[in-house]
Amino acid sequence: MSAVEVDRVWKYYGDYPALKDIDFKVADGDCVALLGRNGAGKTTLLRIIAGLSRPAKGEVRIAGRDLRELSTRRRVGILGHGIAVYDELSALENLKIFASLYGAADPSRTAMEWLERTGLDRVKDGLVREFSRGMRQRLAVARAFLHDPTVLLLDEPFTALDDRAIAVLQGLLKQARQAGRTIIMSTHQLREALELASHVVLINRGHLGFHGVRTQEMLDDPSWLYRNYGEA
Repeated sequence: MSAVEVDRVWKYYGDYPALKDIDFKVADGDCVALLGRNGAGKTTLLRIIAGLSRPAKGEVRIAGRDLRELSTRRRVGILGHGIAVYDELSALENLKIFASLYGAADPSRTAMEWLERTGLDRVKDGLVREFSRGMRQRLAVARAFLHDPTVLLLDEPFTALDDRAIAVLQGLLKQARQAGRTIIMSTHQLREALELASHVVLINRGHLGFHGVRTQEMLDDPSWLYRNYGEA
């Protein structure tokens, strides 16, 4: 059974097909670099895999289970473009809410553990609206990881992060890989993504251009993939 199955997925915005018959599987423990030019459909696909958007046709399964089940969606952690935390609440209140939503046995303890892991325990009672951008970024990282998801979806995760937030995220991703978690990461940082990835998915104008193992050839020449499987 695959960790993630994307089964003949289509998505329309009005009459425009943003995704066209996307079909691939991701095995447990794989790290997938989701590549494609701006507007190719990467964010749309990640939102569908996360259960935040519904396909017009086709379906997505996580560990063989339907995304409409709450228990299935709780297997997924997502870190997107937006910070997605509540400005008028404290850091601790934010993480307690998300821990409760994900069904943590002890939301307070889970929240404190992740504040410590991201270096925010000393400001746990501070309002998020008073935080620096870097602190807010680390809080968003904690939110994405706190329920120990088996599938991690990352949409341009390193864009605009400060150095400390990058270090925190890199450390958590390394631990996630060592624990056998499945990672799908969309990024424009081609070389860095290929170094981390075990597999590659390339989206071209809503079509699946390539899905397969990341090869040494791709590492040696990151533009090789676009030259051979990119848009005509």
